[in-house]
Amino acid sequence: MSDTSKKQTFLHGTALLAMATAIVKLIGALYKIPLNAIIGEQGFGYFNTAYEIYNVLLMISTAGLPVAMSRMISQASSLENYRQVRKIYSVARGIFLGLGLVSAVLMTAFCRQLAAFQEQPDAWAAIGFLGPSAFFICVMSTYRGFFQGQRNMIPTSVSQVLEAAVKLVVGIAAALILLKTTDSVALAAGGAILGVTVSCVVSSIYLRHKFTAAYRDLPLGNDTPDDAKNIAKGLLMIAVPITIGSAGLQILTVLETKIYMGRLLQIMTQDAADTQKGIYNMTQTIFNMPCAFITPITISVIPAITGQLATGSKKAARRTAQSAARVTGLICMPCAVGLFVLAEPVTALLGGYEGEKLALAIRLMQVLSICIIFNAVVLLTNAIMQAHGHAVAPVINMFVGGFIKLAAVAILTGNPHIGIVGTPIGTLLCYFSISILNVLTMKRLLRRPPAIVRNLVRAFLSAIVMGVLTFLAWYGLKALGIGSSVILCGVPILVGVVVYVACVVKLKAITRSDCLLLPKGQKIADLLHL
Repeated sequence: MSDTSKKQTFLHGTALLAMATAIVKLIGALYKIPLNAIIGEQGFGYFNTAYEIYNVLLMISTAGLPVAMSRMISQASSLENYRQVRKIYSVARGIFLGLGLVSAVLMTAFCRQLAAFQEQPDAWAAIGFLGPSAFFICVMSTYRGFFQGQRNMIPTSVSQVLEAAVKLVVGIAAALILLKTTDSVALAAGGAILGVTVSCVVSSIYLRHKFTAAYRDLPLGNDTPDDAKNIAKGLLMIAVPITIGSAGLQILTVLETKIYMGRLLQIMTQDAADTQKGIYNMTQTIFNMPCAFITPITISVIPAITGQLATGSKKAARRTAQSAARVTGLICMPCAVGLFVLAEPVTALLGGYEGEKLALAIRLMQVLSICIIFNAVVLLTNAIMQAHGHAVAPVINMFVGGFIKLAAVAILTGNPHIGIVGTPIGTLLCYFSISILNVLTMKRLLRRPPAIVRNLVRAFLSAIVMGVLTFLAWYGLKALGIGSSVILCGVPILVGVVVYVACVVKLKAITRSDCLLLPKGQKIADLLHL
């Protein structure tokens, strides 16, 4: 396979996953925004507390193994070692299922103890109802790792959309039913989270169906696969450092919640602290929307670069990494700047806040918006280093950033004038530190590291111009007395899109060669006059 076709596979995979992400995030908004209105800030806080516990077990179970699996399968496929591909899947499946079962039992059996540890004892129902999904997430990750290693992103994309749709219907219905029948916010939050568990079951069934056909159609191969012990060792050598880093950050996030809730309870009541946590969790949900669009890039770039390196195409691997950086910049920069200048209308519209709650949400959102840029850099540089076989260095950098975050949160949130706003400030310091460390680490480890910062600059300049005009559009509408949050969001966003596209073309933040490697790339390039 040529370098061009491999790079095309990378960008096609990214485009497919990005489209799926857009649909998933739209469905997610339809899920979480009314959910916040149904169960309130306290219930939404319980909902997110369950997710924080769940994410720790999830990262332990699935963070490193899908990456390791996709890397090893991509390498074996590039060399046409198809019997090795089958053996890698078989070994990985056994590891996944064991970890998933343990995680599900721990979360379900110890839901009350975990809720008490998080200083939110009423979150027990949400934690318990979410427990079984830890097992099914591992099942899904097995299939997704197989498909991603084959550079087939369609099953992953479809399963994500299916998962989001089922979660929406079941979660909202269960929350409404339990709130009406029990009048318990805690049980209603558990009902909302039940939608996640059901969606995981449905998505697992779909992926199993697609996997059966894909596995059957694999060429037989003439290679002699490694034994199970060596494959397991290879998987774990890649997966363990990644898992330690990802799970470590999630553990630090759980500790962070315990720290800031404990500090808040020193300066306010339990109800007030729960309410502030709910507002913060809602702004985190908005923050996670643009960040989710970076994940498709990292999922696609790892097997693409691994395959290129396996065939000795180092220049192609570097071009792929730099193309990924440009696409990353095109996504994260306008989102970060846009959320910063439109923090007020966005949080008013999506959170339904006003008065003091709105003022707090604006402060939280503006800090988190800046985090988007550095979070994107962290995700991308981690993926590039992992694709080159350097899995330990990103873990060390992530732990350094994580401890900086905990220290900042502990110091800032106890200050009555800062309060919970100290938490996103800690997040910003964390991602900024990791970004700097990762860029320096790549320069040390890679002979010719990709130019990450240089490929982000033009998108950043385009976003700054967009941000100024977007802010002026919002400010003008507000000065005219427009009170509708929909108009105050919608019109400036439309202005921002037009200005940003014009600036991107003018400053050449995306190249014609990038466009030609996207679906319908010739038409896109011609439309943008590249």
